[in-house]
Amino acid sequence: MLHLDDAELHLPRVWASHAEYYPARTAVVCGSERLTWGELNDRLNEVANTLISAGIDKGDKVAVLMSNSIEMFVIMYGISKAGACMVPISGLLTAEQVAGLVDDSDARMLFVSASLRHLVESSGGRIGKVGDDKRIAVGFEAEGWQAFDGWLDAGRTQNPAVDYRMDDEFNIIYSSGTTGVPKGIVQTHKARLHWSYSNAVEMRFTRNSVALATTSLYSNGTWFMLLPPMLLGATIVIMEQFSPASLLELIAKERVTHTFMVPTQFITALEHPEFDDYDLSSLETMVSAGSPLRADTKEEILERMGPGLYELYGFSEGFATIIRPEEVRDRTGSVGTPVLGFELAILDDDGKRLARGEVGEIAGYGKGLMKGYYKRPEATAELIWKDAEGRSFLRSGDVGKLDDDGFLYILDRKKDMIVSGGFNVFPKDIEALVGRHEDVSDVAVIGIPHPKWGEAPLAMVVARPGAKIDTDGLREWANERLAKTQRLVGLEVRDELPRNALGKVLKRELREPYWEDAS
Repeated sequence: MLHLDDAELHLPRVWASHAEYYPARTAVVCGSERLTWGELNDRLNEVANTLISAGIDKGDKVAVLMSNSIEMFVIMYGISKAGACMVPISGLLTAEQVAGLVDDSDARMLFVSASLRHLVESSGGRIGKVGDDKRIAVGFEAEGWQAFDGWLDAGRTQNPAVDYRMDDEFNIIYSSGTTGVPKGIVQTHKARLHWSYSNAVEMRFTRNSVALATTSLYSNGTWFMLLPPMLLGATIVIMEQFSPASLLELIAKERVTHTFMVPTQFITALEHPEFDDYDLSSLETMVSAGSPLRADTKEEILERMGPGLYELYGFSEGFATIIRPEEVRDRTGSVGTPVLGFELAILDDDGKRLARGEVGEIAGYGKGLMKGYYKRPEATAELIWKDAEGRSFLRSGDVGKLDDDGFLYILDRKKDMIVSGGFNVFPKDIEALVGRHEDVSDVAVIGIPHPKWGEAPLAMVVARPGAKIDTDGLREWANERLAKTQRLVGLEVRDELPRNALGKVLKRELREPYWEDAS
């Protein structure tokens, strides 16, 4: 007997639907290029069908190391339409770090743009598990590469016959650009669908919205301005590279309604000498995340850019809170309440759920949680806390509390993570590199206030017996080997580092003198 199946809503089919019913609507703009939804769907399908013909099977990992462009956008989501799992990789990493992530992700194919080819070529020879015929050059031609235009089977614009499932892997986002191998965060079609509709609702997108992506497309935060408008069939404007002047020009020219920026971008835009000459009246929603906005910056945004300011707190593993425009001024210091579809709990050191007003570790639950860390089940298990109903919450490593109305306040970071210019920077990875220097006996890295980046890494080192450390020379040595987001703004020599009875460095004591004046 025939019966109805359990219909599911998959993002690749939604994108195809926009092309079918609204083919002439503008989908994406970047530089001088503009694609309608009909044209975008055709481009996505060409990538997807060529991937399938090239032997990329459902669930295979495909890495993307590219600079912002329409080609990058099309390749990323063409991978999704093929049923494969995209692995976007930061262009701020070193060649060694890039090679480590490509290998760790088990990527079978790699797309690289001209501006970043050196990060692959300098590693010498084969990279990870990518076959010699699976290195695709976008915007350049060179021996050992397949040119994208020649690789692409143009004209194969039919929607691929892929059986998408909600638990299929949509992407792997790496937790940070670091020395060694960071953890790959696996997100499914279900998690990305939740990201799309929850943020569309919370940030008040409509089909007529125009979203401006100001940050790199590989970054998880950028997807606030990608997936919600793609769900609704709205318009996305992609900045090839951020500058305050370009930001202001694009808002005025394209009548941008929604944008996401880290605090540093807001600050530099407000400081632009011709800021007041631009018409920003179209702005409805401005989202800030990555690090907290200073109170004076927040007030200036509200006065000069408009009232539609949202602040987000979250972690890439799949949890977020949001404070909305009508709450921003009344809840100073709060990061809001959970985004639609999420719940949170505050836990003590023994895993007991705490009452409102009590301080403990933040944990989150909801449909947007990651599937797990790629190939790291033990690391995944360490984060899981089960509530009385047996539901799996993820521990954040951050310390906070809820007020009487359930609004969240962040008090500290257990993991000592530094958020610099919106990027997560982990001190232990910098410490591992600095500690390799022959003159260094011990090292601790902390985040200190920075007027542009919010906070930035400072290293404190103890010299080996008999060694004399040149602080400027050692800092330059380290920065040559670190990713751009990890580079040290200062380096100090100490006789010793404060430690507790178990030998752990007391970083709170190291940070306090720098943050007392800032607070």
